[in-house]
Amino acid sequence: MQIDKFIPCLRWARTYNKKTFIDDSMAAIVIATIMIPQSLAYALLAGLPPQLGLYASILPLLIYAFIGSSSALSVGPFAISSIMTATALSVALPAASVEELIAGAIVLALSSGVLLLLFGCLRLGFLNNFLSFPVVTGFISASAVVIATSQLGNLLGIDVEGENLIALLHSVSLQVHNVNLPTLIIGVCAFVFLYFFPKLFIRFAGKMQWPQHISNILAKASPVLAIIISIVLVAQFDLQQQYRIAVIGDIPTGLPTLSLPDFQQWQWTIDTWKKLITSAALISIIGFVSAVSVAQSFAAKRRQYINPNQEAIALGMANLGAGLSGAFPISASLSRSAVSFNAGAKTPAAGALTAIGMILATLFLTPALFYLPIATLAAMILVAVISLIDIAAMKRTFAYSHKDFSALALTAVLTLVMGVEVGLLGGVLLSIAWHLYWSSHPHTAVLGKLPGTEHFRNIKRHETELADNMISFRFDASLYFANARFLESQVNQLIADYPKARHFVLMCSSINDIDVSALESLMTIDQSLRNADMCFHLSEVKGPVLDRLKQSRFIDDMSGNLYVSHFQAWNELANNPIDVT
Repeated sequence: MQIDKFIPCLRWARTYNKKTFIDDSMAAIVIATIMIPQSLAYALLAGLPPQLGLYASILPLLIYAFIGSSSALSVGPFAISSIMTATALSVALPAASVEELIAGAIVLALSSGVLLLLFGCLRLGFLNNFLSFPVVTGFISASAVVIATSQLGNLLGIDVEGENLIALLHSVSLQVHNVNLPTLIIGVCAFVFLYFFPKLFIRFAGKMQWPQHISNILAKASPVLAIIISIVLVAQFDLQQQYRIAVIGDIPTGLPTLSLPDFQQWQWTIDTWKKLITSAALISIIGFVSAVSVAQSFAAKRRQYINPNQEAIALGMANLGAGLSGAFPISASLSRSAVSFNAGAKTPAAGALTAIGMILATLFLTPALFYLPIATLAAMILVAVISLIDIAAMKRTFAYSHKDFSALALTAVLTLVMGVEVGLLGGVLLSIAWHLYWSSHPHTAVLGKLPGTEHFRNIKRHETELADNMISFRFDASLYFANARFLESQVNQLIADYPKARHFVLMCSSINDIDVSALESLMTIDQSLRNADMCFHLSEVKGPVLDRLKQSRFIDDMSGNLYVSHFQAWNELANNPIDVT
């Protein structure tokens, strides 16, 4: 057993050199520059003190650098996990003190870490495929709307509370007369700057013929410029005192200590713990799916392989690190990962170097952030989440499948109206329900032979030849307990529709498995055909399926024969062919 499969850093460390270090260092400087304001903003989004965002950007990054396998993935505070953290804390710990909320966030991080570790160690990474694209799209898009609405209070200078879109909008409507105009001006100006400056800068850089990757990286650093301008304006003109502009204030200087709070002092009930752990499960699932999707997309560009199980273990350990350092659940950021990739990060060491930058920021830069307006951070959150609303994907889904769009729409509506947790669960349950329904009612076809060929096609789609004494039938799904009775029903209907037929041939080219319930149904079908003076035949049975069938008496007792090809069955059984159009 190779240990580097479980500790990937041992693999890339063998070829690590000065050039790779320089590339990783340059990427780390860019990411740390972006991460400082983002970590503060996402802590604010989670309803927690800003320093927790810095804490969530240190130890988790160091841990992932040693255990993670993606060279470009930027782990740390993430908008969706932050809003889910805020929702979870408001449900489990209503009217709690700041210290109690921090303790709740630590429980969420630790629980997410343990769940992801179990996920990876039990090799359940493949289960991320069962969270469908429409559900994820609907959830993330609706969550982005909820996140954006939750920041209206910080943009308007009022207190806004609520777990869903309706509650948030109602809260805003009740306090709209208390809007702080100077705060609104700062927030709107920051938003306009953050939204348009990168686009204008890239155009300017294009005209100046600067390298595209450099101009993209510099454009992504616009939040730093927005922070500097905001701080200077507030401090220079004393806007905090004169116009009641809310600012970050004092941020504790120093690194987090590795310890756990004394949970006994709050005397939480079993119900509180259940709510926190349930929320942690949802946070870990969404964080895992988004992180693996991002990691695989960038790995494909470099022809690298990402092991979902290893990523689950790495993210689990990173979340444990977040909990032990007093922070909240973390995941991977698509925007930061894209910047990391474009900045030239070659190995996960870029994350460790980014953590060093965050350590320096935590130790030396926090006093300079005292006058940072909260409205500026709110504008950063708004700009970040706007890109998460994927209208194009919604249009594609609607055009391709109304069934899948219904799952997307339900997820989005429930997320907006009832909260992120209910929305995610509702979408998953509807997707499962649709899957069960369609797999229990798969596509079937009566087949005819294409004239002059050895091929057989659906008689409803093609001009074919039929034999009046033979029914050719294709079942386009694996046979299992949920659709076995459906097959029985289809066969009985065909027996009635084709009274002259004496042979029924089931083409098995689309059948990949037959379970015990389906085997019993095949035996029932065989008996029904016998009673109708007909024979039951199978054609094009796949090897593994045939091996399973031979373990029973069905093949030996079947009234008909096995045929390697359906054309062979046609040649042997068909007579008096007639044209059917």
